[in-house]
Amino acid sequence: MPINITMPALSPTMEEGNLSKWLVKEGDKVKSGDVLAEIETDKATMEVESVDEGTVAKLVVAAGTEGVKVNALIAILAADGEDVSAAASSGGGASPAPKAEAAPAPKAEAAPAQKASEPAPAAAAPASASSGGARPFSSPLARRLAKEAGLDLSAVSGSGPHGRVVKADIEKAVASGGAKPAPAAAAQAAAAPAIAKGPTDDTVLKLFPEGSYELLPHDGMRKTIASRLTESSQTVPSYFVSMDCELDALMKLRAEINKSSPMKKTDKGEVPAFKLSVNDFIIKAMALALRDVPMANASWTSTARVLHKHADVGVAVSIPDGLITPIVRKAETKTLSAISNEVKDLARRARDKKLKPEEYQGGTTSVSNLGMFGVSNFTSIVNLPQASIVSIGAGVEKPIVKNGEIKVGTVMTATFAFDHRVIDGALGAELASAFKRYIENPMAMLV
Repeated sequence: MPINITMPALSPTMEEGNLSKWLVKEGDKVKSGDVLAEIETDKATMEVESVDEGTVAKLVVAAGTEGVKVNALIAILAADGEDVSAAASSGGGASPAPKAEAAPAPKAEAAPAQKASEPAPAAAAPASASSGGARPFSSPLARRLAKEAGLDLSAVSGSGPHGRVVKADIEKAVASGGAKPAPAAAAQAAAAPAIAKGPTDDTVLKLFPEGSYELLPHDGMRKTIASRLTESSQTVPSYFVSMDCELDALMKLRAEINKSSPMKKTDKGEVPAFKLSVNDFIIKAMALALRDVPMANASWTSTARVLHKHADVGVAVSIPDGLITPIVRKAETKTLSAISNEVKDLARRARDKKLKPEEYQGGTTSVSNLGMFGVSNFTSIVNLPQASIVSIGAGVEKPIVKNGEIKVGTVMTATFAFDHRVIDGALGAELASAFKRYIENPMAMLV
């Protein structure tokens, strides 16, 4: 029997993907574990392996196709010993994709024929508006038309047998405007908040002379970034806390640690086993601060706060025309050198779109650092389902007053954004203070 190959769900939230490349061609024999194709999601490009053995009978979706829905048929395999041409022409009906199938339409409820000698059933009487939600006696077509028109069936007088509401009654009610809106529909309309919409595409383009611009269509990543940030800004009641942190002790310790790094052999010769960056210390400091202030290491749900057992720190990485936040798991348990090497590997694979979904989804907090661009301070949008993010500015020399004396020191501004549903003001300040202590006393990160 032909075997269907369908678009896999490569993450819990994936709805569609781009079939960027086929790694097999029609007529190729494949076995379980062979890589069939590369699928591009909004954040990564992943390889799809075959589960079954057989011959590629037909490539249904061409390489380069965008927006292929999860569970859509993309290829057909002919099982061992099966005629390939027959499998290709069969449509692969042996194992249809369960989620791709449309749900069967509900069968119309036919009213049972009633003998003249039988009394009318009690349900045949039309339900009144005060009947506590009992379903009015009506035909299936009338119910559908009433739903589409937003009418309350209990307010429509039935002209059919035994007061049955029929199609003509709905049409009459719509024409006369005499029926009340359905209570649920009216309540929904009243409860729905007004959604502020931006200008339409046509409105925007009319503001610029034709030929003065070019259009860059949104790819999956850009759409996802826009959707996630809009959701966060509309749902998270954020507030911000800033801390100035002195970096002199950290910079001195960093230089000493890097100087003592052992050498390792690579294909490019001997190189240091690690080279710590300031950002590595920041990641570790944030993880330890969450360990010390566990109530801040949380996420929001409608029924409970999710208290995390480990600090999984996302690190914002800029990639071509986009942004991704790979996650250092259990960062509070890892050494600075381990964090450094892991971040470098994650960043490299993020730019190559080779991250696995579990490497960038979730997390309990994030670090966004624009200090290398000379930015002194900025604020970030909380990355749901996280409840915090810290924005790191550049370290700059400033006058510092200590014991009545003015000295010059290197100061970095860290600005925290918190989800107030999870982290109240005093708790946020406590977390920021713990972070500052680790940055200004970096030896505490080594023990």
